Amino acid sequence: MSPDSLPYLVEARDLADLLAGPGDARPLVICVGKREQYVDGHVPGALWLDPAGLSLGVKPAPGLLPAPKTLESVFASVGLDAGQDVVCYDDNGGTAGARLAWVLEAMGHSRLSLLNGGLGAWLADGLPVESGEVTPAIPVTPWKAHPNPAVIIDKAGVLAALGDPSIRILDARSEDEFLGRKTNSARKGRIPGARNLDWQSTIDRENANRLLPEERLEALLAERGIDREHETIVHCQTHQRSSHAFAMLRSLGYDKVRAYAGSWMEWAADDSLPIIREDTAED
Repeated sequence: MSPDSLPYLVEARDLADLLAGPGDARPLVICVGKREQYVDGHVPGALWLDPAGLSLGVKPAPGLLPAPKTLESVFASVGLDAGQDVVCYDDNGGTAGARLAWVLEAMGHSRLSLLNGGLGAWLADGLPVESGEVTPAIPVTPWKAHPNPAVIIDKAGVLAALGDPSIRILDARSEDEFLGRKTNSARKGRIPGARNLDWQSTIDRENANRLLPEERLEALLAERGIDREHETIVHCQTHQRSSHAFAMLRSLGYDKVRAYAGSWMEWAADDSLPIIREDTAED
């Protein structure tokens, strides 16, 4: 396997083979898990990135992206080179690694992959880890952000998309959140027309949190009317869980996908925006 053939979703053993190969074939591996876990044991050569730096962190929409210049500083901390392949991973289910992958793509860096199952899959395959911290290399071509509107949509864009038959809205929250039974936001409910697919329904807990096989994922999506012909907008509470949904769709080859990073927290905080709850009728 060469960098040119590195898939969006990379398996642990394939990554291990790459890391054992010549230096020019090795991708930059970035861990966005817990720092103490990283120090204790990480994929050999991986660098640690604070996941807090990938979100604005300000209410009512903490999941929004930081400014491009801020993200340039974030990625400078790991020595990201403009032409470099990046493999993203975390140590807890995949949402943080997926968030990193989406942020990179949203900022114009397309040479990226997500480690399927993250650290759990790496360990399940009996692959070695190293402890301590890795010092980043000095990049040949310092990374610059080039925002990619093809994978980003804001609140106004989602509102304009309501009722558009060419667009599907995929809500990656739990069923209880989707139906308005519980919430940590200003209002309970869902965006009108949204279809629910809890991100946890797309991973195999008995297989180190790897994504389910493609045929099972496609069946879950088909049940909800999600296909390659329609554009799909993904969201959750803060676009952490829906980053995983974005990555899942990307891994299947879906190319018309945008993420609403403001997600339900931003939508629910704006009383002028329509919502649907379990006790209200869908138009």
